[in-house]
Amino acid sequence: MLKILSHLDCGMEDTNNGDLPTIMVTNDDGIDAPGLQALVRILVSTNRYRVWVCAPDSENSAASHSATVHRAVAAKRTEISGTTAFAISGTPSDCTSLGVSTALFLSVPDLVLSGINMGSNCGLHIVYSGTVAGAREAFIHGIPSVSISYDWVEGTSNTNDFTLAAEACLPIINAIFVEIKNKTYPNKCFLNVNLPTDILNHKGFKLTKQGSSIMKVGWKQVPSDAKAVSQEDLFRLELKGGQVENGGTDFGPLKEGYITITPLGGLTNADIGSHTFFNEWLHGVAESTSLDM
Repeated sequence: MLKILSHLDCGMEDTNNGDLPTIMVTNDDGIDAPGLQALVRILVSTNRYRVWVCAPDSENSAASHSATVHRAVAAKRTEISGTTAFAISGTPSDCTSLGVSTALFLSVPDLVLSGINMGSNCGLHIVYSGTVAGAREAFIHGIPSVSISYDWVEGTSNTNDFTLAAEACLPIINAIFVEIKNKTYPNKCFLNVNLPTDILNHKGFKLTKQGSSIMKVGWKQVPSDAKAVSQEDLFRLELKGGQVENGGTDFGPLKEGYITITPLGGLTNADIGSHTFFNEWLHGVAESTSLDM
């Protein structure tokens, strides 16, 4: 059971904009990250939504769908103009779970947005992503959700690109609310959106499927702290090469300049070929078991 330690003001949510639909924003880069700040600023500027923020108080990149179960989680009220915002001492999935639970806010948001992440989340990187987990957790609770990532390239991108990325997402967000209002929004998936590096000149939206691309990594031994009492072997994870597309799915179109939109489910089932193999395999296991008896 998730425990909560809160530093809350009287009245846990705004009474302003009470008639507007509510968007809750989270991320994995931390509540002060430029991607989240830009997304929130653009949402508030539309005057179309009530905006809540429930995000980690520090960076949680690659936290995946981890949850905090053996310690209390602190929720600290934070000032972000035009919002009700809390910094949480937990993971992205903690933030979403707490934010939609009505333990922190007095009602459930209509939509959860997770991002904007500094770096794309395509292919198998979706498994590691705390950004995607923030949206997946909302999906598990039956709430429409979108994870949003910007393909940040060091030396090319700058923090102003997050504002452009947030603006580029508005048509998607507005269209989702039309479907929510009409009760026609699909409830068996959530969306993973990736925005290209040259967001100002993007080529439009493209529906894609999750691929199997992944960046190669390796481990390098690094010197131990000379002052440490016990001499431990230390290793650091290092990136060995760029992510490579293999199948024309989500990563390739992103690199071509498209805003990719990938519907995801909570679970990934194995391919039909694997099911066929293991169906026959289990018959063999059963037969060998009966012979052994």
